[in-house]
Amino acid sequence: MAVAALAACAGGSASGGTDDSTTAAAGTTSSAAFTPVTLDNCGTEVTVDAPPERVVAIKSTSIEMLLALGLEDRLVGTAFADGPVPDEYAAAYDAVPVLSDKVPGQEALLELQPDFVYAGWESNFSDDGAGERSALQGLGIGTYVSPAACKEDGYMPDPLTFDGLFDEIREIASVFGVEDRAEDLIADQQAELDAVQPPAEQTTALWYSSGTDSPYVGAGIGAPQMMMDAAGLTNIFADVHDTWTSAGWEQVVAADPDVIVLVDATWNTADSKIAMLEGNPATSQLTAVKEHRYLTVPFPAAEAGVRNADAVVSLSEQLADLEG
Repeated sequence: MAVAALAACAGGSASGGTDDSTTAAAGTTSSAAFTPVTLDNCGTEVTVDAPPERVVAIKSTSIEMLLALGLEDRLVGTAFADGPVPDEYAAAYDAVPVLSDKVPGQEALLELQPDFVYAGWESNFSDDGAGERSALQGLGIGTYVSPAACKEDGYMPDPLTFDGLFDEIREIASVFGVEDRAEDLIADQQAELDAVQPPAEQTTALWYSSGTDSPYVGAGIGAPQMMMDAAGLTNIFADVHDTWTSAGWEQVVAADPDVIVLVDATWNTADSKIAMLEGNPATSQLTAVKEHRYLTVPFPAAEAGVRNADAVVSLSEQLADLEG
């Protein structure tokens, strides 16, 4: 691969690329009006001198963030979607090429000549994935990881909060010069959260993501805890200082949660989890299982992103339906 040629093609808005003073795509700010941005993103310095024009988004959280900010005109490819996008974004999403169902390789990524790559996980940037961040930066390609997914000391949210999530919306909007859109989106989501009515009585909950022998569950400092707090649910694993954790079924049985939140993924559906819970002699005796007290969250809404506020509203409504 002619790396020098690729670098020249990919150059643009990120530090190390070429200076581009042309007008940005319709609906976004122009380079002339843009204020350059320098960010400390998961320990990597990211400098953006002009709004990115050719963006690849990896993971549903990053894809949907850009769609929610009306930046579909900047997307040249998406990858590693965790499930269908919300109906309101479907037309915009379908108009963008899907680069890969998983993390794209660096060669496939570079063929799109991106000037910016926005990933949901740090692990999306690796030698056997989209490429190391430093290598992409050397080619004039800016990179950004959802801060909610940062793992390094001093960068991992502890705990994740909606205020922190709103900061990400503002930060990524600043990269594209659409700060006003961020404030409108945040105001709408805050209004949704403010309208949620918590249950009248304490309601304990298990956030069950995956696993059969050892359930993988929402712990005390990540997106599941943030959403359960906002919905007025008491997480039975809130005392575990992690985002998610592997637990023992005996711990679940001992806690006997009032409700079970099921993460519904295409490869691990809520229905399959219910069948497992109801077929296991131990878990079949849980109050929530015997009384079919299940709440569901689609997988793309289970990680930190623009769908979390809607997920809180949905959890609250599902709980109200259970209560009759």
